[in-house]
Amino acid sequence: MAMVSSITYKNLRGYLAAVVFMVFSLGGLVHSNAQSDWQKEWDKTLQAAKKEGQVTVYISGYDAVLPHFEKEYPDIELTAVTGRGNQLGQRLLTERRAEKYIADVVSAGANPNYQQFYTAKALDPIKAALILPEITDQTKWYQKKHQYSDPEGQYVFNYVGSATYGAVNYNTKQVDAKAFKSYWDLLHPKWKGKIIARDIRQAGPGSGNTRFFYYHPELGASFIKKLFGEMDLTLFRDFRQGPDWLATGKYSICFFCDVDVLKRQGLPVDTFGPGAFKEGGGLVQQFGTLALVNRAPHPNAAKVFINWLLSRNGQMALQKSMINSESPPDSLRIDIPKDDVPYQSRRLDEIKYLDTGKPEWINMKPIIEVVNEALKSAGKN
Repeated sequence: MAMVSSITYKNLRGYLAAVVFMVFSLGGLVHSNAQSDWQKEWDKTLQAAKKEGQVTVYISGYDAVLPHFEKEYPDIELTAVTGRGNQLGQRLLTERRAEKYIADVVSAGANPNYQQFYTAKALDPIKAALILPEITDQTKWYQKKHQYSDPEGQYVFNYVGSATYGAVNYNTKQVDAKAFKSYWDLLHPKWKGKIIARDIRQAGPGSGNTRFFYYHPELGASFIKKLFGEMDLTLFRDFRQGPDWLATGKYSICFFCDVDVLKRQGLPVDTFGPGAFKEGGGLVQQFGTLALVNRAPHPNAAKVFINWLLSRNGQMALQKSMINSESPPDSLRIDIPKDDVPYQSRRLDEIKYLDTGKPEWINMKPIIEVVNEALKSAGKN
């Protein structure tokens, strides 16, 4: 009896060992096949892209990154159409009305990618174009997930999430930044008539930060109403005018100015940064959303560009090439160095951020209605 038990036990051990070996072998085979599948798809796409020989990218703000793609993929001629988001939006939609399909990819802000192209049904799902495992592995991205600006989570991929603190700028000769502890301090009566802001009713800088004010539980519509309705605010639309007014001391505080260039020139301007306000900061996409245009003339080259831009190399090139720009980006990839991201724009662990790129927050209509009501109450338009 003891001998039979011993033999049975040995046989069982052998059987279990064989099962374990088979499981690991099958697991390795599955992993190998998965690796083989994406590699085959990528090789096929790359070969087809080289045959197409060209990719046309409509890009706003971040065109400095494009030479890095050209260096890595010399067999694919890159044609870039640059301009502000509203300019690209108008151009592409005008082309499509004329049945001219030129663009393959658009890299820009939520306007035009979401507010114009998505709503006009001019996009294909970009999610299906993501091939490289280093991109599809969502643990490599902020909050371990891909971020999209469209409610379906398919069309407008967010690849930038830069820190911002309202994009509030000041004249250093007239304002002591240390005296401010809350965003509400900006609306103190002493600053009435001394504040300017870019008119956010036109697409451009300031939209993300206005969403931050509007959706922040400690600020909200009340903050926007007071800013636009009670502070004797002066609006500007010329992108250079506001920063110039601030630098010359005509006004003390500017919302949504780009002052980095003037600051580097030694003029008395600066921007409120990390830790300035107890309410924390926001995350803005700036020009960092990506979309795949439908009826693209070079669909495979479009996929190659998309996968390159969202790769580690592409995102590191983006951060490095834009380090001295007016809008330095912090990539939503978390597996790359952040040394090239200025402290002012870098996401910091100790600060709580409100992500203004949530799909349900992208529509500016309710915010613009509040702005218009406030301006009307102040006798402005």
